[in-house]
Amino acid sequence: MDGSGDRRAHASLRADPTDAAGRFEISLHRNMEALETEWRVLDGLPENSLHHAYQWCSAWAATHVSDLALLRVTFDGELLLVLPLEVARGRLFRTAKLIGTEHSNLNTGLFAPNAAAIISTPALADALARAICGALRGLADIVMLDRLPSDWRGAPSPFSLLSNVANPNPSFQLPLLGGIQPTLAQLNAKRRRKKMRISERRLAEMGGYDYVVARTGDEAHALLDTFFRQKATRFAALGLPDVFQDKETQAFFHALAARMGDDVQLMELNAIRLRGENDGRIVAVAGLSRKADHVICQFGSIDEALAGDASPGELLFYRMIERLSGEGVRLFDFGVGDQPYKRSWCTIETPLRDIVLPVTFAGRLAGLRHHLVVRAKRAIKANRAVYARIQRTRRHRQDKTFDSSAD
Repeated sequence: MDGSGDRRAHASLRADPTDAAGRFEISLHRNMEALETEWRVLDGLPENSLHHAYQWCSAWAATHVSDLALLRVTFDGELLLVLPLEVARGRLFRTAKLIGTEHSNLNTGLFAPNAAAIISTPALADALARAICGALRGLADIVMLDRLPSDWRGAPSPFSLLSNVANPNPSFQLPLLGGIQPTLAQLNAKRRRKKMRISERRLAEMGGYDYVVARTGDEAHALLDTFFRQKATRFAALGLPDVFQDKETQAFFHALAARMGDDVQLMELNAIRLRGENDGRIVAVAGLSRKADHVICQFGSIDEALAGDASPGELLFYRMIERLSGEGVRLFDFGVGDQPYKRSWCTIETPLRDIVLPVTFAGRLAGLRHHLVVRAKRAIKANRAVYARIQRTRRHRQDKTFDSSAD
């Protein structure tokens, strides 16, 4: 749909200009081009997530059949927010969600610099929520903004006053302090260096290794394909669905990797490559995204069959952090999901929230379902005995798979 299909919605029809609701105006757009200039200005601001960058979202839209519902929000006539949404149609209801949120490690929305100061009261937050719902009426039953931090790098989210529920999965970060030694000093540096030496010794017994960073598109695409293969093996071993198996999703990451040299590094592929008898074999891969002084590890994988006991993934993290510490990066983000290796590296745990805004009655039912599912997941993770049993079952599946493959 072109710009002629855009529409505008006010949060309220009341005429009082001092009323909170009447101060918001939203226009709905069905393609990205109409908003490109303002979008790029906002995604250049350091506090806005690179997952909402124009290039990131356009790569997703180009590789998926996306029903875009992009909201441009003004406050007292001035641009406040661009909310990049797409509508997913399920059996019972339609969900407006952030573009590509299934593979996002940080969601913020694209806000103007003064947004948190503007949305400073519950009345204004409620007015914004009603404006968003009003703009999407007829297109969606529920708006789902998931995995948003209430505070990010010392500043409150402009969405922090909207009704929300705690997401069961936090994200984890490690501050980088200008070099590997001061960075490791925040952790158990002696133990971390010992693990690195053990990994290097075991890989030396296999002929040695190189730490490589893809510098060309061909190198990046080859490492991505290796990651997809390694990750598929890992998910199969655990009896879990492979969230990277769709051709559209793989095409999306390849599209990101192809955009090298941008101001924002959307996808940089790093790897541990063996020498010797297994010369050229990749035993660990990680995909990084960088915006200013913030790096997010989007994904990682290892070849457990070839070098699993050498902990090549841990070695790769060490080498990436060592390099980035000297390149001006100040925050290395391990992303969403509670894993032991993340806790072993990170000194910051960031709680995340889900904002659920029902648009219709069906949306209210969907919102209730989401709350129940989230609370159930939190309860399971809070019960260490139950969660440990689930983890043991997953490891048992993995062990059985590897035993069978060795026969």
